[in-house]
Amino acid sequence: MNYQFNWSILWTGQSGAWLLQGVITTLQLTLLAWCLAVMLGIVAGAFRTLPFAPLRGLSSSYIEFFRNVPLLVWMFFWYFGVPPLLPQAVQDWLFDHGAEFWAGMFALGVYHGARFSEVIRAGIQSIPRNQYESAVSTGLTIAQTYRLIIIPIALRLIIPPATNESLNLLKNSSVALTIGVAELTFQTRQIETYTAKALEALTAGTVIYLVLCLGLAVLASRLERRFAIPGMIVQVKVD
Repeated sequence: MNYQFNWSILWTGQSGAWLLQGVITTLQLTLLAWCLAVMLGIVAGAFRTLPFAPLRGLSSSYIEFFRNVPLLVWMFFWYFGVPPLLPQAVQDWLFDHGAEFWAGMFALGVYHGARFSEVIRAGIQSIPRNQYESAVSTGLTIAQTYRLIIIPIALRLIIPPATNESLNLLKNSSVALTIGVAELTFQTRQIETYTAKALEALTAGTVIYLVLCLGLAVLASRLERRFAIPGMIVQVKVD
């Protein structure tokens, strides 16, 4: 084996700064996309369980569309397809303020919102029917019942499967490199290009992703123990 390892390339020159910036961008992208995905997931998941057929149909269409469209295609759609539809002033602002970042964020958020919605739906449907009936019998409207009782309980039940989707979102943020977002994978490729040390650069990226994902899993595990409802838990697999 003639390959000469040179791990120092990861912290000499600009490599260290590139990796740090990649981690920061990845976390920013993931956090904003996660917030959007959770909001969309709560709305679509709740709509799937309502007795009003048009709302169920609307949320079902959203979910089925994004469960069957590749994330990469959707990423390209937001970056190449959406901006020309916007007013020129908005286009100019976007391209002056990181259009690729916002396109990646919306693509990730909307895509994973469909997956989160199925987790939310499973959480709502796992709640005993008498909880809903008791709330309605006290005079609460359907909207108040969902907002004050059903959704808060469901969010406590779905922490384990929601953790899995959150980890998928974090890992899928790497797809944003295809539209030029300088996240972690982009930066490791940049280090490889400048140093010709692919093994070292990609190993660093792999280890950093592993640390980020394990840290998120540990945090979620603590939240699960804190907010768990004894005897109730949701386990759902989203295709």
